[in-house]
This record gives sequence, C-alpha cells and structure tokens, in this order.
Amino acid sequence: MDKIKFEQLCLASQSPRRRELLEQIGVKYFVLPADIDESIFSNEPPKTYVKRMALQKANAVLDVNPDIECPVLASDTAVVIGDEVLGKPADKQDGMAMLSQLSGNTHQVLTSIAMTDGKYSDCVVVESEVTFRVLSSREIEKYWMTGEGLDKAGCYAVQGLAASFITQITGSFSGVMGLPLRETSDLLSRWGVRFWLNAPTNSEVLS
Repeated sequence: MDKIKFEQLCLASQSPRRRELLEQIGVKYFVLPADIDESIFSNEPPKTYVKRMALQKANAVLDVNPDIECPVLASDTAVVIGDEVLGKPADKQDGMAMLSQLSGNTHQVLTSIAMTDGKYSDCVVVESEVTFRVLSSREIEKYWMTGEGLDKAGCYAVQGLAASFITQITGSFSGVMGLPLRETSDLLSRWGVRFWLNAPTNSEVLS
C-alpha cells in the first residue's frame, strides 16, 4: 500500500461534477472555491490557458487560506474548436451560437488538474475529442431552454441531455466532465492522498 500523508484534500471548485468524481474514487475533501479572473490572454494557446487557470485557482485558495494542512486540487476545462476557446455562454444568443459551431463537428476538450501545497506544484493537461452529430435549429433552441448548458464550457454537459448529440468521444470521459480520473489518481498517489486504491483492505486493517 502506498504511504499515506494526507487523509483529505482541499478542492478549489464549486463544481458538483468534480465533487461527484472525487467521491467516485473515494477521496475525502472540503471545498474552498477560488475567485480569479478567468479571462484568456491575447494569443494565449488553449493548453497554456487551462494550465494557468488550474494553477492560479489552487494558489488563490492558498493565498487566502495559508494554514491549510493538505494539498489543494484545482481544475479547469476548456472546449476548443479550431483555435477558439468556448467558455460559458454569456446569454441565449451566445449559447446557441456555440452549439451551432459544435454541430456536425469534432472539438477538443482540454482539462487541467493542478495540485499544490504552496511550495511544490504538479499540473497535467488532458486532451479529449468529442464529435457532435448535426443539430437542427429546433434542437439547439430546445436544449438551450433546458438550462443545462448555462454554466458549462461550450454550453453543454456530456453527462446530461447533450449526450444524445454525441457520436464519439476519444480520450477521457471523466475529463470531458471536468476531472480526468486516471490522471487525478496518479496525482493523488504521488502526493500520498488517500483514495480507494491506496486505502487499506480489511485484511490489512486486521493485520
């Protein structure tokens, strides 16, 4: 069994999807959301952007809460089509325009995961590809009206109603949701944070 240094971590995110994914792999955590400017710099490559966002979120939480005694985990997800990063829709017109761009096309989903304790940091960027079938204008408007895409990058949730739009995913499904679990598990192991794989079995507890 890997050496355990931490029984929990701090999650720098209010995302219910990321909380569910951490719970899925047996991580104990508490939430301290980060408050940062998420604007993309001019000519900033998408991978550089999502890596910067995750690291800034994690460090922002430590700046406000310097006495945290466990690592801080932060993540950021960007939907990219061509060279354009699609963030959360500003309004109906913006959201429907995003869905129209995704319709009948393959786009990339970049998700970064950062772990830091203020002295050391790890950050990984995971890339997946998602292909949408062609959507009618009626489908796009009806999906917008469900409200599911209002606070989602690219205006859709892969684990929700928008699953009916997707013909193929190449890469990490959990990464498209917002937290790639294999890479997250690797980070947890390196940092000695307890999760299901390094938790003791019944025989180990009794020995």
